[in-house]
Amino acid sequence: MFKNYDLKIKNLLKQVHLFMKGDVIGVGFRMWIKMQAEIIGIKGWVRNKENHVEAVVQGEEGKINTIINLIKRGPPTSHVKNIEISWEIPKEVFETFKIRR
Repeated sequence: MFKNYDLKIKNLLKQVHLFMKGDVIGVGFRMWIKMQAEIIGIKGWVRNKENHVEAVVQGEEGKINTIINLIKRGPPTSHVKNIEISWEIPKEVFETFKIRR
């Protein structure tokens, strides 16, 4: 019974993998994304890489599109020059939104 329920949840759940470049490191960008994700009600994680910020976001498609649009604008302290968006099939279900190191 639970396997069918878990499968149904994964089928309804959308996931996107994001790579953001620009002035996005050392300006509070990850914390801002985390706060936006919590306000919108989506799950996943965000982390700094060498020259970009990477995030995986899960939730309803409309909520994911909302955070993508917010990220494109970014907080006042950052400047997003490019965002790579890749829709994926979820391999796991996240419980919260975390900043990874």
